[in-house]
Amino acid sequence: MPKLKTHRGAAKRFNTTGTGKVTRKKAFSRHILTSKTTKQKRGLRGTTTMDATDEPRVRRMIPYK
Repeated sequence: MPKLKTHRGAAKRFNTTGTGKVTRKKAFSRHILTSKTTKQKRGLRGTTTMDATDEPRVRRMIPYK
């Protein structure tokens, strides 16, 4: 079988866990943070797992990760 190229943009944004789930960073934490509450900003910290509906698409982009 031919090798697949990794989508470099996706490789920088997503990771896979040991069990095979895809992790991502949470959105809305880059700018205009003064208007967001502390509770809101605290909730945006860290990573979360990708939704099951989007996962197959991301998996195709990062086949070897």
